[in-house]
Amino acid sequence: MRYASIMAGGSGTRLWPMSTPAEPKQLLRFINGRSLLSTSAGRLMGLVNPENIYVCTSNAYADKVLTDLPFLSPERLLGEPMGRDTLNAVGFSAVIIHKVDPEATLAILTADHLITPVLEFQRTLQQAFDLAEKMPDYLFTFGITPTFAATGFGYLECGEVIANHAKRVVAFREKPDSAVAENYLRSGRHLWNSGMFVWKTATILDQIRIHQPEAYAGLQKIADRYGTADFASTVAKVYPMLPKISIDYAIMEKAPKVATIPMSVDWLDVGSWSSYAQTLTPDADGNRANQADLLAIDAHGIVAVSDSRHLVAVVGISDLVVVNSGNVTMICPRDQAEKVKLLAQAAQKAYPDGYK
Repeated sequence: MRYASIMAGGSGTRLWPMSTPAEPKQLLRFINGRSLLSTSAGRLMGLVNPENIYVCTSNAYADKVLTDLPFLSPERLLGEPMGRDTLNAVGFSAVIIHKVDPEATLAILTADHLITPVLEFQRTLQQAFDLAEKMPDYLFTFGITPTFAATGFGYLECGEVIANHAKRVVAFREKPDSAVAENYLRSGRHLWNSGMFVWKTATILDQIRIHQPEAYAGLQKIADRYGTADFASTVAKVYPMLPKISIDYAIMEKAPKVATIPMSVDWLDVGSWSSYAQTLTPDADGNRANQADLLAIDAHGIVAVSDSRHLVAVVGISDLVVVNSGNVTMICPRDQAEKVKLLAQAAQKAYPDGYK
């Protein structure tokens, strides 16, 4: 059968102060009144049986995830006692679903991306499921057709077509500088690395066994106790000891048969206030607001966000982000929005009892 697991464990520090350890970005209802997690799950409806959808997230978010996704049963919420990077989030999902169904075909998806049109996403995911079942020795990933020379994304270098538009992955390329990104865009051989995958659970687990035997042994200990009274205690004991490494470094760059399927969609990684601004409609001066009432005089390119109705009044300034959340107001230039995570870290250190 076909399954999906949504990775939803990030803390979203670049979207502070609205995104906090207690209320991370994937659970904030700031995309047309819905959370990123709910939006991600919604893209699967009609394609994957809701009873075959799992979520891998932090234990700390378990109750909120179950509230956000009413169809999700507690046994399909895979709670991490601590983050151990994407190899283990993927492996945790694969090893549990494989125990439930040794013939499973599994999609690994993300909870922090906006993807449109949904029908194109679903068509490509359907194609990936079909290929993974016909070519079970391959690991399939999705490559997003680049629309500009992005320096904030990883890239996939593509080789020959192996079947139905799927291309062999020649190499994984890290986030490039602007000159290299321009070359990638012109080459026509490079796609953005989406971080989404489809494969047979047996295949990915075999690759983990070969390339990351320590992680494989620990994950098997966890799977052995799934459905028993001591499952949670086993996860709490074993999971923090798993080697912390990404799925790309650990497996995808080493596996012998990796292919990518081009996905022609608008793909937005909502990872910073600059990217979040792209979800808001600008006015004639390029100003954008969500919940905040924005009063702007001789001001351009302002992004104003609030978690409740709040007046943001600006005059004679340009290209700033203003976020009001609870008892915190954060202001930064739009081109330095990536540094907000440093503010989040500093606030937690300076004010351990508040402003998190």
